[in-house]
Amino acid sequence: MSDIKKEEFKDFNVLVIGDSCTDKFTYGTAFRLAPEAPVPVFNPTYSTTNLGMAGNVVANLKALGIITSTLHNSENIVKNRYVDDRSGQILLRVDKNDKVQRIKPEVLELIVNNELYGLKLDAIVISDYDKGFLEEEDIEFICKNNSNVFVDTKKIINEWVKYATFIKINHVEYERTEYTLKHLDIKDKLIITLSSKGCQHKEKIYPVKKVQIKDVSGAGDTFLSGLVAEYIRTNNIEQAIIFAQKCASIVVQKPGVATV
Repeated sequence: MSDIKKEEFKDFNVLVIGDSCTDKFTYGTAFRLAPEAPVPVFNPTYSTTNLGMAGNVVANLKALGIITSTLHNSENIVKNRYVDDRSGQILLRVDKNDKVQRIKPEVLELIVNNELYGLKLDAIVISDYDKGFLEEEDIEFICKNNSNVFVDTKKIINEWVKYATFIKINHVEYERTEYTLKHLDIKDKLIITLSSKGCQHKEKIYPVKKVQIKDVSGAGDTFLSGLVAEYIRTNNIEQAIIFAQKCASIVVQKPGVATV
């Protein structure tokens, strides 16, 4: 990352909208199976917490030096991952408060009128984990009435996303929604991450350098953050993709949900 300085992003303003959570990692050991069932007996030793989902996008944008504002759910979603400390293997994930209240219509109006927080926005990032904060028509409304909107969604993609500037999706999500994409003219907007194989945009594959992976949790959020940051700086999507891959390659070499 030494070729990109935080100072190069300090004059940009980005608004992140979406579902946020607390990511908790409980580390411990599992040396034996329970006598009553073929499951590991987990002995916790310590835990860490950080913001996840849209909160992780915000954390990564801030780590890059961008002025970042956020709109997210008030309910506290918690994802607790139980991790074997020796191998780094996740044994179990337990989620709490998995559904949240929808964003208020009057708040959407403030976004469209550029009156929220009094900032001139260089981009809006929609980090939609489909927990209820944003419905399809909310995302369409934001994209239709704002420029430079980047969408990352867990929903099945359809007409409502056609006004987005770019849509980031991983290869598993792409396969799940591929049948609807055939009927949409959004091929140039799609950026498909392919895990260790890199990513794809406009039929072109962007390979990524192989690194030692410790944890992929939150890597998609980091990729999205790097993509947005470099695109608003250069207005060059190829350069933004390459930068986003560098960012994601850094965090997958760290345990837990990490930032650039």
